[in-house]
Amino acid sequence: MSELRRRAVGSGKTVSRKARLKPESGLSSANHSPNGSPAPSRANSRPASRYASEDESTSDSENDDALTTGTNSVSGEVEEDSSSTWPERLQDRVTELQDRKRSSVQGREATLNGYNHLLRHHFAQRQLARSAGDVIHVLLKLIKAASSDEECLRALKAFTLTILTCPSESIFEEALPILKAACHDSEKENIKVEAIHGLCIGVTYGGGSGDAADEILDFLLEIIESDGQMVDAPDSGAVVAAALQAWAFVASHMEELTEQSEQAIDAFMEQLDSTDTDVQTSAGVNIALVFEAARDYEAETGESVDMQYNQHRIMTRMAEIVRDSSKAVSKKGRRQLRSNFSSIVTSLERGKGPGYSTAGRSGPNPHVGGAKTDEHGDFQEFGYREKIRIHNQFLLIDTWSLHARAEMLRVLLGGGFAIHYIENPTVRDILSSAEVEFIASTKSRK
Repeated sequence: MSELRRRAVGSGKTVSRKARLKPESGLSSANHSPNGSPAPSRANSRPASRYASEDESTSDSENDDALTTGTNSVSGEVEEDSSSTWPERLQDRVTELQDRKRSSVQGREATLNGYNHLLRHHFAQRQLARSAGDVIHVLLKLIKAASSDEECLRALKAFTLTILTCPSESIFEEALPILKAACHDSEKENIKVEAIHGLCIGVTYGGGSGDAADEILDFLLEIIESDGQMVDAPDSGAVVAAALQAWAFVASHMEELTEQSEQAIDAFMEQLDSTDTDVQTSAGVNIALVFEAARDYEAETGESVDMQYNQHRIMTRMAEIVRDSSKAVSKKGRRQLRSNFSSIVTSLERGKGPGYSTAGRSGPNPHVGGAKTDEHGDFQEFGYREKIRIHNQFLLIDTWSLHARAEMLRVLLGGGFAIHYIENPTVRDILSSAEVEFIASTKSRK
């Protein structure tokens, strides 16, 4: 992998996966970027980003497992069996996936739906340990030759969840052409999005090489630069936003980004003019991530990084976008855009991570029982405010690379985020640089 920034556990930085990425896994050459980029993405936004809360993580797990109690592989009908445990139901779904000849299209769709629900809401590495390899091969066959769009979509989700549950050291080379074909050939926007998710998880935790990670970044950048046209999704906000998020996730595993920064910043700046607030927000996050990588590289090597765009120009452009978006964007979209761009501008101005608040108090506040000052009585800023609550603890999100990782996991795991953080070592590894703050119990506060 070319000139990549180093990150070390214990210093608040992210561990590079270069040493753990399989060196012999190759990657077919990505298409060359077009000479010019079309107009930025039209609006086709997804719901605003938010992290899975503690309540969200438990509300649809055990109660909703009725969805996966029993599936008839021929008819696709769900059969209730309240006496079975989730590992038993998972084993039934695995058996049904492996017995494709006796199943119908509707049956496979129902089986995949049940399988995905179980993997999202339970950590099933022990249950899948012996069959994970076979299951992944079956899923790739289903993606390649699916009989319906819904079957392909659910098989793509299942592939990604299976890799997060049981990482592989060798599957990416086989998966790459199938995932790229799904991204190119499907007419469905949501299938392209799931294929992009599969590529970014596959290259990082499915045995992709360092060179493969570089080329996946190039592939995703081509989608962004062409406004989705490169994968036959012209002006698709959802596809471009997914490519932006996936680029950030893969980039967060790189040691440094000096070679990618110039072309990437140019593409991200163009997407700031999108009419889709999700695309604009993701583009802004990626700009902040690239500048964070440059700061880290300079701090570690003493060498400056020559950025194509200066920070003042970017901050000025973001302020213009927020001001001019009042008529074209919904009230909720404006609020989301203003909040995110404010965080990014503060990051560029102060060299901070996401969610940093410069506000504070210099005197006593009777409503909170004290003053917001340090031991010398000087003004103290609130600092980092972006946190994820998981039961009795908060994960502090204080770098853009960590933000990118957490956001991707939120998208993939949904309400199962908390259980995977607690039980899944792969997810814990992805978020290993997050500082953990434990919440004092009500009794201890009394």
